Amino acid sequence: MPGEHFTVAPHWEWWILGYFFLAGIAGGSYALGTMLRLVGDRRDQPAARVAFLIAFPVLVVCPILLTVDLGQPFRFWHMLIDSSSGVPVFKYWSPMSLGAWALTVFGIFAFVSFVEALVLDGRIRHPLGNRLARALSGIFGRLFLVVGTLLGLFVAGYTGVLLSVSNQPVWSDTWTLCGLFFVSGLSAATAVIGIWVWRRRDARVTTEKLSEADRYFVIMELVLLALFFITLGSVVSKILSGGWLLLWLLVLAGALVPLAVHFRPAWARQVPPLVPAVFALVGVLALRAVIIFSAQS
Repeated sequence: MPGEHFTVAPHWEWWILGYFFLAGIAGGSYALGTMLRLVGDRRDQPAARVAFLIAFPVLVVCPILLTVDLGQPFRFWHMLIDSSSGVPVFKYWSPMSLGAWALTVFGIFAFVSFVEALVLDGRIRHPLGNRLARALSGIFGRLFLVVGTLLGLFVAGYTGVLLSVSNQPVWSDTWTLCGLFFVSGLSAATAVIGIWVWRRRDARVTTEKLSEADRYFVIMELVLLALFFITLGSVVSKILSGGWLLLWLLVLAGALVPLAVHFRPAWARQVPPLVPAVFALVGVLALRAVIIFSAQS
C-alpha cells in the first residue's frame, strides 16, 4: 500500500512542538513587518516596528528548543562546523543542514532589524544605532528587508518540508505540509502582532489591515487543510482516531472563529481583538501538535 512505510519514528518530544510553532511566528512576523514597511503608508510604520520587535526574540528561542530536543545539545554546532577541521560545512542536499544555516543567517537579519526598530522607537540612543538606522533607510535597507523576508518565509515553511521529506507515514503521504505550516505561521504571526499593536496607540491604525490580511491567510489555511485530508487517502484514519479528534476541533475553532470575527457581523463588534487572536494561536499550536505527534503514535 502506498501509505505503508517501514520506518522508525523520530520520537520527538514537546520541545520540537515549540520550535515548529515559534519558527512560523518569527518568520511570519518579519515578513509582515517588511510588507508594512515597504508597502504600507507612514501610519503603518509603528506596526512594522512591532513586527520586527517580535521576530527576533521569538526566533532566539527556536535554536534553544532544537538543541534541547537533540538530547546532546552541546553538539548542535556540528550542524554548522566540521568538528575535525573547524571549517563551516554546508550540505545543500541535506534538509537538516539547510534548516540550520537558514535559522542562523535569518537570525542575523532579524537581530539587525530588531535593533533598528529599537532605535526608531527611541529606546536606543547611541551613535552606532543612528548610523544603522540611516544605513537601512535607503535602497540597501529595502534590499536587506527583502532578503531577510525570503529567509524568514523559508524558516516558516521549512518545518513542513522537513516532515514531508521523511519516510514517516502521514508526513510523507501529502505534499501540503509546507504550505499548511507556512500559511498557518503567517496567521499566528498576524495574531501576535495584532495583540501588541492593540497595546500601542500609535500602531492601532494598522489593525484593520492586519485583520484583512489574516482573512486571506485563514481561507488559504482551510483550503490547504481540505487538500491535506484529501491527499492522505486511507491514511487519514491514523490522525482522526481517539483523542486526536479533540485537537482537530481546536484547529477548526482556531480558524473559523477569527474568520467569523474578521467579517464583522453584528455580534462580533463587541468581541475584544484579543479573543480571535488567542483562538488563532491555539489553533495553530494544535495543528502542529496533532500532525507531529499523531504520525508518531
